[in-house]
Amino acid sequence: MRCLSFLPHRLGLALLLVCAPALLAMDLSLDGTLTQGGLLRGQVAPGAQVTLDGEPVATTPDGFFTFGFGRDHPETSVLTVSSPDGTTAQHSLRIAPREYQVQHIKGLPSRLVSPKEEDLTRIREDQAQVAEARAESSALLGFTERFQWPVEGVITGVYGSARVLNGEPRNPHYGIDIAAEEGTPVYAPASGRITLAHPDMFYTGGTVILDHGYGVSSTFLHLQAIEAELGQELRRGERFATVGSTGRSTGPHLDWRMNWFDTRVDPALLVGPMPESADTATAP
Repeated sequence: MRCLSFLPHRLGLALLLVCAPALLAMDLSLDGTLTQGGLLRGQVAPGAQVTLDGEPVATTPDGFFTFGFGRDHPETSVLTVSSPDGTTAQHSLRIAPREYQVQHIKGLPSRLVSPKEEDLTRIREDQAQVAEARAESSALLGFTERFQWPVEGVITGVYGSARVLNGEPRNPHYGIDIAAEEGTPVYAPASGRITLAHPDMFYTGGTVILDHGYGVSSTFLHLQAIEAELGQELRRGERFATVGSTGRSTGPHLDWRMNWFDTRVDPALLVGPMPESADTATAP
């Protein structure tokens, strides 16, 4: 279910999720895709409280908020809005299921598929740094912007696909792979602050995490060069890295991932089709 009615840069007061009539209410506007992997963004009256399935969802002083659904999210969720005047409204959200591809990748070094004992300490350290960076919940407003592709190229891997590496089943893929020449500039898909800039993680090589605010973050993997620093704030469309083939990679590409806290969402649902000028193709 696709619902896009964003203004050029920020959510608008009059946004309504027209494809879900139960949500048409004077005190609530939503925009996004009600499907597994979807990131929803919306607005309520200033001072209103929002919960999703009983858990609080933070709102900005102007009432903007966001939440996401994971790859295997169940078919329903309940969004509750408690207005400043004391009234409460519950909205039942029907989450569309998705069918996921199976992708076979061959030719990876065996150590990157089945790491040795001495690699596990490094892997755990990498995972701890990533978890800490994604746990931030800043008051930045980049999440309200219209997202753009960080790089243009051929799509060779998609969100949610089951991965078979060198013939061995592994965890699903949670990002979108965009093949491009090594050294191709990578741009911020929305404004934010860099919370992780690591030149060489075991699996992901050059890795950057960009915090867009209120739990929404972008992660960029397999980078050749990182041209920005930890803590640096980026504008939407600002260059900060280049495409590489570092870490567990079979060729130069950008693996772009997005999270709402620890929920992995699909970046492709926020940006629309890859521009035709990129001569794209989707992996089978």
